[in-house]
Amino acid sequence: MTEQDPNRPRVEPSWTAANGAPDPAARGAATPARAADAPGWERSTIEKLLMATVVEQRRARRWRIFFRLVGLSVALLFLGVALGFIHPPEAATTAGRHTALVEIEGVLESGGESDADAVMAALRTAFKDASTAAVVMRINSPGGSPVQAGMIADEMRRLRALHPNVPLYAVIEEICASGGYYVAAAADRIYVDKASLVGSIGVLMDGFGFTEAMGKLGVERRLLTAGENKGFLDPFSPLSEPQREHARKMLAVIHRQFIDTVKKGRGDRLKDSPELFSGLVWTGATSIELGLADEIGSVRSVARDVVKAEELVDYTRRPNIAERLAKRAGMAAGQVIARELGVSVDAPRLR
Repeated sequence: MTEQDPNRPRVEPSWTAANGAPDPAARGAATPARAADAPGWERSTIEKLLMATVVEQRRARRWRIFFRLVGLSVALLFLGVALGFIHPPEAATTAGRHTALVEIEGVLESGGESDADAVMAALRTAFKDASTAAVVMRINSPGGSPVQAGMIADEMRRLRALHPNVPLYAVIEEICASGGYYVAAAADRIYVDKASLVGSIGVLMDGFGFTEAMGKLGVERRLLTAGENKGFLDPFSPLSEPQREHARKMLAVIHRQFIDTVKKGRGDRLKDSPELFSGLVWTGATSIELGLADEIGSVRSVARDVVKAEELVDYTRRPNIAERLAKRAGMAAGQVIARELGVSVDAPRLR
């Protein structure tokens, strides 16, 4: 390494361009600028952070609103289906040949568990399906209104005439008495369990009389009517013998209609027994001996062994919450009006 000559001129870095003007590029290369040295950089950084936070909060709020709307829509959909404002498709969708099932459960009455309109609509849908091999009615009913039972039986016969190639069977499980059997008798064949309760081919009209109790309590019944028998069957008024006889004649007419329906449906299968139409109930095994039923069987066994279409499709129409509330409100209003008018709400029943 050679020692520098002390007499040699020292070269300083140039801060000027070729034309003699100050060179800012050279100055910048020699002294690099820093953003942190700019005035107000802290405020600018804080503003950017705050804006980013606001944007993120807005995005999160939008997503929250979106998911809340989705959840509310799903809840409203389920509520609409439950209350009956949104109805699923009425007809069942099937892949092929099947056995159609229509259930009758409970008392036969208008607006009740087994309403004739609902049962008839289900039967029409079942028969209308081209894939239906047969219709099976599962019946668990102690009876009820002769009008409701008659409407269902008439519709069963009408549909069988329209669809002669689709058989109609009735399957009795726990009980099929009175009005329930009125319906079953319109089927082509009736299947029972050996312990089922079958029969009760009769009519009744029941109620209470409080005339003596009212006399002992000192209560006076003030019933004003226009018509000699307008207060007929009023529980707070005495029942005259002509009125009692009129009620018996009316029940006899309905009973005869019931008997004719059973004979029309069962034909020569009925055994000649004086007790057959007396209102008695028999077990399923005995009902076969009397001709009230045909064979032992269940819904599954009938579909599998008789129809040869094991797949079951349920066409039963069950009332939703809104329909139940509306019907109950309507029935309650009708009962109140009947009481205000002094009209008895009792009616003959096939029970």
